[in-house]
Amino acid sequence: MKNIITGSIIAGSMLMSASAFSAQTLQLAHNAAEGNPKWDASELFADLVEEKTNGEINVDVGGNAQYGDDVEALTLMRIGNLAFSANSQGTTSGVIPEFAVLGLPFLFDSLPSAWRVMDGEVGDELKRLAEQQGLVLLALWDNGIRNVSNNVRPIETPEDLEGIKIRTPPDPVTVEIFEALGANPTPMNFSELYIALQQGVVDGQENPLMNIYSSKLHEVQKYVSMTGHKYESTPVLMSKVIWDTMSPENQQAVQEAALEAGEFNRQASLAADEDLRKRMEEAGVEFNDVDKAPFIEATQSVYDSWRERYPELVEMVVTAAQESP
Repeated sequence: MKNIITGSIIAGSMLMSASAFSAQTLQLAHNAAEGNPKWDASELFADLVEEKTNGEINVDVGGNAQYGDDVEALTLMRIGNLAFSANSQGTTSGVIPEFAVLGLPFLFDSLPSAWRVMDGEVGDELKRLAEQQGLVLLALWDNGIRNVSNNVRPIETPEDLEGIKIRTPPDPVTVEIFEALGANPTPMNFSELYIALQQGVVDGQENPLMNIYSSKLHEVQKYVSMTGHKYESTPVLMSKVIWDTMSPENQQAVQEAALEAGEFNRQASLAADEDLRKRMEEAGVEFNDVDKAPFIEATQSVYDSWRERYPELVEMVVTAAQESP
């Protein structure tokens, strides 16, 4: 009897050891600060993946660019040295230029309108294009509608941007928007932005309020102007090299986790703006609303430019946006 019990214990220990050994830890990189919806959604994604794969896959989340900035993350994923990234639309467009089309100026009036477009044939096309570059597009999370902040003056008309040095992401659409508006766009990694504003390397920047607040940019900016000039998604990407090694069951689990965490992310983003404006006003930041009509007129050349490059995709996105209530 003793030998049977001992044998059972040994067999059980070996089974547990084998199970523990088979668990796979995969890293997820993102550049957001704690308190940002991207940070919270990434943590939720990790929990959901572990739950849905019954512990076979653990996701180790590295926020604040701990596992590399967005550019580095894209490179590492394409060669299979990083599994996931909650990346940025602008940086992703450096590898898949068509992603930039989602950021055409004043394309979306609201976040839900943008989500409806991305969840349709536009998202399917971006997924296809991502796979051609060694990436799996798991979901399109939300990175908000963007507004301008600066230390020179409130931006009430396009003329107010004349000569102001505005940090932009490394995104050609954003650069073209601010060139059309007469500003001096300066592409720069987000991780460098706070110090650049603090030291006066740039006068201002453009981001949704949730990014401005969670990264404390309002501490080094006097004015926030609610231009609402463009939308940005957060492409949640996975290395196709690693994806192809996973079982169909785990692929489905990861896909479901990305979409569920994305719904949380989107709702958190939607709730952020009104609350954060009040908080920043209480901290001494001066806000102003703008009449968007002259800004829309001034940036029509951006549409002309991108229609020349990607006529079918621009038509698809613009038509979908017009049909989305």
